Amino acid sequence: MLKGFKYPACAVVGCDTPHISLHHLPTSDPLKTQWVDFIFAGAVPRKVPKYMLVCANHFTTECFVNQGQYLAGYASYLKLNIGSIPTVRDASEDPEAGCSKQPTRPDVACQTDPVEQRSVRTQLPWRTLHPFRSKGVQATVSCKDFGGGTDPVLNDEPLPLFTSNPAKRPAKRPRLELEEEDEEDVLEGSSSFLAPEGLDGTSDPEESVTHVTASRDTSGQAPTATHNVNTYIVYESCIMDLFRDCPACHRVCDIKTRRIGTFLSVDQLCPHCQYSRHWDSQPIVGSTPAGNLQLSTAVYVSGASFFKLQRVFNAMKLQVFKYDTFQRHARMFIEPAIVHKWNTSQEEMLQRLSEDDKVIVGGDMRADSAGHCARLGSYTMMDLKTNTVVDIQLVQSNEVGGSDHMEKEGLKRSLALLDKHGVTLECIVTDRHPQIQKYLRECNITQFYDVWHIEKGISKKLDPVAKSKEGEKLQKWMKSIKNHIYWTAETSSTGPERVAKWTSILNHVQDIHTHEDPNYPQCIHPLRKTRDPRKWLAAGTPAFYKLEKVLTNKRILKDVEKLSPHPQTSSLEAFHSAILRFAPKNVVFPFLGMLCRLYLACLHFNENANRAQARSSAGDPLFRLQFPKARTGECRAKVVKTDPTFRYVDDLMDLVFEKVFVDPAPYTEEIMKINIPEDLCANYERPDKESVINDFVSRFNAVAV
Repeated sequence: MLKGFKYPACAVVGCDTPHISLHHLPTSDPLKTQWVDFIFAGAVPRKVPKYMLVCANHFTTECFVNQGQYLAGYASYLKLNIGSIPTVRDASEDPEAGCSKQPTRPDVACQTDPVEQRSVRTQLPWRTLHPFRSKGVQATVSCKDFGGGTDPVLNDEPLPLFTSNPAKRPAKRPRLELEEEDEEDVLEGSSSFLAPEGLDGTSDPEESVTHVTASRDTSGQAPTATHNVNTYIVYESCIMDLFRDCPACHRVCDIKTRRIGTFLSVDQLCPHCQYSRHWDSQPIVGSTPAGNLQLSTAVYVSGASFFKLQRVFNAMKLQVFKYDTFQRHARMFIEPAIVHKWNTSQEEMLQRLSEDDKVIVGGDMRADSAGHCARLGSYTMMDLKTNTVVDIQLVQSNEVGGSDHMEKEGLKRSLALLDKHGVTLECIVTDRHPQIQKYLRECNITQFYDVWHIEKGISKKLDPVAKSKEGEKLQKWMKSIKNHIYWTAETSSTGPERVAKWTSILNHVQDIHTHEDPNYPQCIHPLRKTRDPRKWLAAGTPAFYKLEKVLTNKRILKDVEKLSPHPQTSSLEAFHSAILRFAPKNVVFPFLGMLCRLYLACLHFNENANRAQARSSAGDPLFRLQFPKARTGECRAKVVKTDPTFRYVDDLMDLVFEKVFVDPAPYTEEIMKINIPEDLCANYERPDKESVINDFVSRFNAVAV
């Protein structure tokens, strides 16, 4: 039996091919004489070395058992037929000689691209990832996408001819999906799919191009980022089918798997021919599986709930990591990226506003829960000319002594930020919060009231009157009264004019169209004879008395004087609805978690605030019909807008993977600058848990007093 040994050079005189293996032949072996004569070209010395090497260049192709498999990349070593003799002295003399140069393996498809290595901080300890970290993962990807070629079956006892320096494979090229490729590009890419030696000649190269991917020369183009690669749901049984059989000897292999969250690692080893392969389901960024971090980022920035996603994954038997891992990703990478993204966007908006002469803003607060027991309140400042959120301040109730004072504190912080950046305010549009009125009056800032808030308050007082038996005539005027307050705000330029136009409605409902106030002496509508004289109200009736009492209320007249002629805060109310997508009121978030979700809502709203109206293929504007609950039985047309965009999600993904994950220190410093207040229970003494449990009793089992 011949044994193979690994030596640095070939023993044939004049051959300097390095790192080729040969065999030690017994003295009694008749082949040894022919081998020695060939090596020394007939001039055999008196003492022959015990171990001699002959490289593969001196054998013809018929001498090898698995040359096709070796060239195709299926085998790591060349194997000789028993009884083979070297006959090629100079490879240039025989065109069919094995190879005068090192055998070059053709480029074959790979399931994963090589992972770019870099030294970064990681959230997982070295001990956690040590079992599956290997040189094959960090340096080059050893897995291959094997075709359907039929290789010759190896002999039961092959004679190995080992080589310790196989030819280097060409660098893998990025694969391009063909869903949107031009036909010319597809045909160009198909020329590179030639059947390598040793593969089944019946395989159609164009079929590979059509159903897989096109391999084209993309030198000079940047490789696709890890988080921008398409991902798929793959079943475990389908993965195991790829590793069950050995691609070299077609026998059953031993398979070992390791899993971390969504990451799967497979080690394949053939016990017969010692073929081995390592495969990872996703790239390793530093020491973190890219898919785990990508899933955490996608869940957070899209406003989804991890627990709902976890239930979906469990229902589908999809593997996912624990909530602690999601929290760690959020704390170390995602939240710092969100804060940095918002700060950068806010700086650009404030710089633009500082260049304007006068700015009109709107402000309003939203609490995290209804009632006077809210823990967190977010005050929003919006540029009403562009409908973009300029600033949002989150205030916790224990910072200001109660939830009733959160709105004033949020306004003070927002105004201080605008003043710091040199933004000059023309006016501010708010609701009628008493503390806000007083503070703005002390700061000499012009304040206007949103018309919808006043109209809503008046309607709440008039609706019970209109629904009573004595107010049947008033029911017919309710819609006109609501429209009248909007018309008053839009057509008036001064406070007294607004009050005069507003009170003129009392004469109008009596069919009187001239008024005593010189600011509005007469109705501007054309006079025409009425068709239904019963609709007019008469002075002294209960309905007219209650109407006059509500419309001429001292506070109402004072508020009407400040009706905003500028854009209203309806966009602010729409933004508050958008916050519910990222921070629902039935979910309790920590202070920093709520702040980051508010920033995400701002980024989403600012990107889609001014969407255009959608149009049909013929160019007609689109509308849809709706029946508002507040307008019983009334059908209205609503504008259909174009689909929203989510560019901020892609920007945050790029920021997390390309910058924050590489060096999180500068981004965590921005988090440290945020003043995070203590929890509401921080000032209370925490009792012993066992004593609290022992004192627990049900209401139905409580001792009677």
